[in-house]
Order: sequence, then C-alpha cells, then structure tokens
Amino acid sequence: MKIVICGAGQVGYGIAERLAAEQNDVSVIDSSPQLINAIGDQLDVRGFVGHGAHPDVLAQAGAEEADMIVAVTLYDEVNMVACQVAHSLFNVPTKVARIRAQSYLQGRWRNLFSRDHMPIDVIISPEIEVGEMVLRRLALPGAVETVRFADDNVVVVGIMCEEDCPVVDTPLRQLTELFPDLGAVVVGLYRNNRLFVPKSNDSILTGDLAYIVARRDQVRRTLSIFGHEEPEAAKVIIAGGGNIGLYVAKALEQRQTGTKIKMIEASRDRAMAVADELKRSVILHGSALDQVILNEADAGDADTMIALTNEDEVNILSSVMAKKLGCKRSLSLLNNPSYPAFANALGIDAFINPRAVTISRILQHVRRGRIRGVHSLQNGAAEIVEAEALDTSPLVGKPLRVIDLPTGIRVGAVFRGGEVLTPNGELQIQAKDRIVIFAVANRVRQVEQMFRVSLDFF
Repeated sequence: MKIVICGAGQVGYGIAERLAAEQNDVSVIDSSPQLINAIGDQLDVRGFVGHGAHPDVLAQAGAEEADMIVAVTLYDEVNMVACQVAHSLFNVPTKVARIRAQSYLQGRWRNLFSRDHMPIDVIISPEIEVGEMVLRRLALPGAVETVRFADDNVVVVGIMCEEDCPVVDTPLRQLTELFPDLGAVVVGLYRNNRLFVPKSNDSILTGDLAYIVARRDQVRRTLSIFGHEEPEAAKVIIAGGGNIGLYVAKALEQRQTGTKIKMIEASRDRAMAVADELKRSVILHGSALDQVILNEADAGDADTMIALTNEDEVNILSSVMAKKLGCKRSLSLLNNPSYPAFANALGIDAFINPRAVTISRILQHVRRGRIRGVHSLQNGAAEIVEAEALDTSPLVGKPLRVIDLPTGIRVGAVFRGGEVLTPNGELQIQAKDRIVIFAVANRVRQVEQMFRVSLDFF
C-alpha cells in the first residue's frame, strides 16, 4: 500500500514507523527540515520538506499513486485542506485527518465532511478518543488496559497479575476446568518485555500482564478471579484542564453524577475558562506538583488521580506524589513510548499513550480484508483485531480444533447474531461472524489474509 503522511511529529512519526515496518511504501511531508532529516535517517520512508496541503508538494510525494493520505499536522485546517486537495486533484481513495477543534465536530455540522463538501473518510479526534479511553479505564479500575469490540459486547482487558493473584502458577488449561462457564479467554501474556500467545500448559506468573478477551457481562468476574475487585472511583482528581481533561470532567459530570471531581490547572486563564464550562467540579489553580495544592485537592482521600497535562514528567510525578499522599490509584497520560516500561515500577497503576490510540484508529483502515476494529498493544508488539468472516474465508465451516492457526494467533471471541460465543474446539465459524483475534506483530498479515475476499491461506 502506498501512503502519504502529512506531519512528522510524534503521531506522524509513529504512524510512519509502523507502516514502514510492514513494508508499505510511505512518504512523509513536513515543513521542518530537521524533522524530515530525522525521520529519513531512522526509517525506511521518503521525506519531503514542504507544506502538506500544497499540490506540488503532494505530487512530489506521490499522491497520484497513493492509496491513502493521513494528515496529522498540528493544524486542523492544514489537515482538512490536504485531504481536499488529495481528493480533488489526485483522487486518493482514502483520506484520514486529525481534527482537534471540537467546533468542527459538533453534530449540527456533520455534513461538512460529506463527500459533497469536504470528503474526509476518517476523522480522528485525539481528545475524544483518549477521553473515552480514560473513561473506560475508570469504569474498570482493576484493568490497566481496556478496549471494546463487537458493538461493545466484547471487552479486551489487560490485567496485572500481582503476588496475591489467586490464579498465579495455575496452568491455563486448569482455568477452563475451574471456571467452565467463564466467558473469557487469555489470549496473550506480556512477560520480561515479551508479548506472546501462551500455550494451554503455560502458567501465569507474578508480574505478568495478561490480555484477556471477555464477554461484557463477564469482565468484572474475570477481574475478580485475577485478584482485582477495586470499586469504581467516587472521588477523582484530574491534573490538567486541557481539552482532554475538560472532556473527561464533563463526561463524568453527566455519566457519574455521584462522583466528586477536583481539577488542578496551572494556567489561571484556563482554570477560569474551565470553571465556566463545568457545573459540579471544583477547579484549583496551581501546579499538580505542589504538595499544598494536592492536599487542597484531598489527594489523601481520593480514589483516583488522573494526570492529563501536556507534560509526561508532570503526569508521572504528580501521580507518584498523589499516591504517596494516600490516593488509591493513578492513571497517567504518557506520550513518550519509553516511559510506560517504568510506569509499574513507579507505582502508576494504568497509563494511556495518545499516539497508540491514534495509530490503532488508522491501522483499522490500513488493514486489508473485512477488518472492523484494531487495537495496537505494547508499542506494536501485537494487535487485537475484529474481523468479519466472509464465505470465502478459510475459517468458515470448520471446527476450530481442525484449523491449524499459526503460532502467535489466538481467537478470543466470536460475535454472532447479537451473542458472544467463547471459542472451543467444536465451534464452527460461520459467514458474517465477527471474530476478535489476538495476533503478534509478525502474524498480522496472515490474519488479514484469512479475511480477504479470496486468497489461499492454508
């Protein structure tokens, strides 16, 4: 696939890195010579210095032959115009734009991005995507990662297995025997910086991060079995009153009316603006690294500290400080891909990488075959994929026990006619089934092939 990326910042670089690693033909445009030189030196991509919306620059980058344009510059208007030019002059089939300003995304203006006006196929709003991810984590406080598939009927959770986890040292095959009616499957384990699909004789060890695919009504029971019975947060502190912080606070006010919210914002002007938009939240002007402010926010009595500032270091330190003062849990926004590896050691219970959220949304449209959803895990070490089985799929009509799936792929759930089926050896995949699959990075292409219209796989 030939892809043009406008913007070589953190998100653009991350997208280019993933797509180039999968042998896609990637061109990157940015107005900064330094960023283009850096990305050209480090990745197998072609770099072009220039304005991402200018026709001559897009032409140099190969827009005429491109299958997709991904516009993720810092400016919404540049992203929108780049997609319009790619459509009008180069007939690029798929156009993806990152749009941050919520004014463009209000329901009454939804026709703006129709094919008759500004033909953008996929709009990515980081604030909404990340904000919803934060809210999902808050709803399941025992999980370090939460993603939903199959119209929210299937939930994938990442669960840290602590020393008091009841199923530590238990072979996975025994889990099935102990809990035969549990609608959940362990599809992956992250251990010693390696993410893999466990075998039935493998045991879960202390310190493992287990990725589990579960029916929605079985998620809390699954968390309990793995030793996590934390209640939902009743008292929340939000550090950072930016777009994401404001979105989360507004949503909590509307959806969890009993939750007490306190927000810390360093900018006086922003604090006043946020206070005007929120109804029940208490806004504190000051630094989230100031212990006096944290005490004023009652950090010692809080259930969850949500650190959503624009600075990773502030998010990490404020989370650590809040927990030292007595806050029960912490959730941090971390942009730097190297920081999450240290999060658990610092006592940070859960984190969200905005870049990973954006990349997952884009991968959904890069993947070939009938792919309905994608979520990237551990900086691209694996993916959870939701795909629809077609009549021509090699999976259809065969019991799972006779399908020789490659090592590194595991079926987690099958969604059929509004019902979630937990996979077993006798289950036969039918056409139009929606299948949630875990695949390590070097097996993703094979998952795509399984769900293409007609392609020999086995």
